[in-house]
Amino acid sequence: MQVRLFDVQPATHAGQHAAPDFVPQDLRPPSIALGDLFAAIHAAHIFTDAKAVADAIPDQAPTDLVAAWRQEKDLPDFNLKRFVSQHFTIPVLRSAAYSRKPGESVRDYISGMWDVLTREADTAVPWSSLLPLPETYIVPGGRFSEFYYWDSYFTMIGLYEDGRIDLLRNVVRDIASLIDRYGHMPNGNRTYYLSRSQPPFFSLMLDLLASHDGQVVYTSFLPELQREYDYWTHGADALKPGAAWQHVVRLPDNTLMFRPWDDMETPRDESFPQDLVTAKSSHRPAPDLWRDLRAGAETGWDYTSRWLADGKTLDTITTTSLITIEYNCLMVHLEQTLSHAYALNGEKDKAAFYAQQATQLKNAINHVLWNEKEGAYFDYNWRTGQLRDVLSTATAVPLFLHIASQEQADAVARTLQTRLLHIGGLSVTDRETGQQWDYPNGWAPEEWMAIKGLEQYGHDALAADIGRRWMARVIGTYEKSGVLLEKYDVVSPEISATGGKGGGEYPMQIGFGWTNGTLLGLMNRYPQNTRKVLDNNPLADQPSQQPLPPVDAWDAKGPEIPVTERSPLKGVPVSSLKTDAPAQNVPVRPETPASGAPVPQPASLVRTTPPAGPDGGAGAGAGAGAGAGPNTGSGSGSTSAPLPADGTPAKPGEQTVPLPSEDRPQSHQPARHEESAAVTPRLQPTPAPRPTGTGTGTGTGTGTGTGTGTGTPISDPKAPAQEP
Repeated sequence: MQVRLFDVQPATHAGQHAAPDFVPQDLRPPSIALGDLFAAIHAAHIFTDAKAVADAIPDQAPTDLVAAWRQEKDLPDFNLKRFVSQHFTIPVLRSAAYSRKPGESVRDYISGMWDVLTREADTAVPWSSLLPLPETYIVPGGRFSEFYYWDSYFTMIGLYEDGRIDLLRNVVRDIASLIDRYGHMPNGNRTYYLSRSQPPFFSLMLDLLASHDGQVVYTSFLPELQREYDYWTHGADALKPGAAWQHVVRLPDNTLMFRPWDDMETPRDESFPQDLVTAKSSHRPAPDLWRDLRAGAETGWDYTSRWLADGKTLDTITTTSLITIEYNCLMVHLEQTLSHAYALNGEKDKAAFYAQQATQLKNAINHVLWNEKEGAYFDYNWRTGQLRDVLSTATAVPLFLHIASQEQADAVARTLQTRLLHIGGLSVTDRETGQQWDYPNGWAPEEWMAIKGLEQYGHDALAADIGRRWMARVIGTYEKSGVLLEKYDVVSPEISATGGKGGGEYPMQIGFGWTNGTLLGLMNRYPQNTRKVLDNNPLADQPSQQPLPPVDAWDAKGPEIPVTERSPLKGVPVSSLKTDAPAQNVPVRPETPASGAPVPQPASLVRTTPPAGPDGGAGAGAGAGAGAGPNTGSGSGSTSAPLPADGTPAKPGEQTVPLPSEDRPQSHQPARHEESAAVTPRLQPTPAPRPTGTGTGTGTGTGTGTGTGTGTPISDPKAPAQEP
């Protein structure tokens, strides 16, 4: 049985320890589950923040609630605001009102905020959009009352620095729980985030934990690492050159790279009215625009001139056309971590395969995304075959993840210093558009990755200078406002208590997880520079200098205590609740690759499939000997492979399986938004059937013996049919 995106699923923890039955969760986003009622609430402007509507908890099954609304809405005395107050619960934002205590230092503020930003393990609530988590976790702060993917890594740096390993470990377990249940880590733990993810930082989170717990971390979470990789590479094996499918793009020379994506093409639940307004001002088909807006949200940079075709106007957003710097660099690290984990597990063939994949993608990044003239990395438009021209701090990510050559790193250092460095740190781009991820704003994750990356290539002085400027801006703002913020204006000579300048779809947020975490790491790394900006705050005692946390921890030693024990979810027995049926899934139009576009032709960058048997199967046999001792054997297998979905014969060593008919992409006219939502179901987490090979094995012990066994291929060959 295959699980579709919006099936009603039990909110239980998938893992070694099965939880008892709990309240089934309707995985449809509220915009689909509530339909016209959701749109009507927005149209009435009952809430000042659109996200509050998506987070509101109905008091009954959505189908019943919508039916009640339809019966009452035309009555003379009907009041929608009263109806909402009677039938919805609005979650309380606990951290929004926090401010500094009298005399509290910035270090004390950060330590105190862990408790404010911590949420206890969730109890499953009927019809809530919150995806329950089994362990305590950290939220960013402000309006963000749930757990976010890439935010969490930079917040975890602070947990690492503050010795809160218990909480850091719980965050890793929570992400593993989400990957186990849904086949990937969503953007955040909300049903309306299930259709996309965020930049894949899970492997780097394991590095932080392994720095304390040791190598057992990698093998303990190897199943989740593999599922994460399978999600991001879904459809790659059958993808034709010059085409794209979900997150994967195969260039005409067969190089495989990665792009942002979202499985839905409707307005975002958390920004519903804004997306409707953007569509009205655009001449593009609304579903295409909405998917690009959603994919832009997946990047974490929502929004920036990097994604805008004209460099300034939001309705020209073209995120799904771009091979982005961060996604591809993070996929290299994920492949390297898989290689390391499989090597620890004694699976040499898989370790070698993922090491090869990482090398090929690393070479592709340095060939396709590098601009020698500009001395920087840029995003690449796979449809037009051209590099984008927006310079951003993402150019430092290849340094952060050890992908750049020394010569490239030297050039990036010069570019950062001359074009993006300002009095308060690095601006995220060189374009002023009014979007929040553009000049003049600086953001903690970008400062951190640039500083760490520069250090790793010997540019210590520049790294320290950026760190000093950023700390002065952040701590100076804290002195005026009493809080740490989400973003900061790094260009203005004056420090503002309100932090960043303009942009975004919501007011400035306080808290703030990733600012707290990275600031603590920088304060520990540069205590002397920190002291210079803390003259007005003598309570902030500084420890001795410490190195920044590692990007990988493949040689770290630790107690090597297995961390696979997971807490079950808490909830309500199924028998006491009524469930809703899921909405009908409608496939969207498949991607049509651009024709005639100039595309670079990197040499030797073709990514291969995992090792397989002569006819596509990789068998593994286990033999039981007739001698006195136990024996094991190794087998070799073969299986006949069906034709690929496009009808062409499989190449030797490749394996393809056609999709079931209901999973094939089909062309269709997108439904009007108010009638039904068009979605692309991603088949998760149940993997596609794998061809089975047969094998024979021999074993030796005190005696000798023979045995037979069956094996399965290492790769998952299931992939979508491609349009010619």
